[in-house]
Amino acid sequence: MVEIKIEAGKVIFEVQGWDKFLSLRSRLEIPLAHIGGAHADPHPAMGWFQGLKLAGADFPNIFRAGTFYQEGSLLFWDVHHPEKTIVVDLAHETYKKLIIEVPDPDAAVALINDAVSKNR
Repeated sequence: MVEIKIEAGKVIFEVQGWDKFLSLRSRLEIPLAHIGGAHADPHPAMGWFQGLKLAGADFPNIFRAGTFYQEGSLLFWDVHHPEKTIVVDLAHETYKKLIIEVPDPDAAVALINDAVSKNR
């Protein structure tokens, strides 16, 4: 699971618990200017043959955490419960998207999209 905070023109994504170990990341800081927006995705593509794990852990259709090559780009995943998944679209970053589980997808999407729109 990932906690999200907005601070000083950045969105901070804090990976929680054992997911730090599984994803090989504990924190991502992304400037608001590099975020295109966020949306909920309760059915992320995390099945068999849906991306190549480069670093992290993966058990298809159960959980996915770490860096994956998927859709022709690098994506960061941290999902155990697909129904709580959001997708954050990025530009000018190593990752093209963050596909992460959050406690409240609707609130997280609203938080990110509101901060992005105020930053423009």
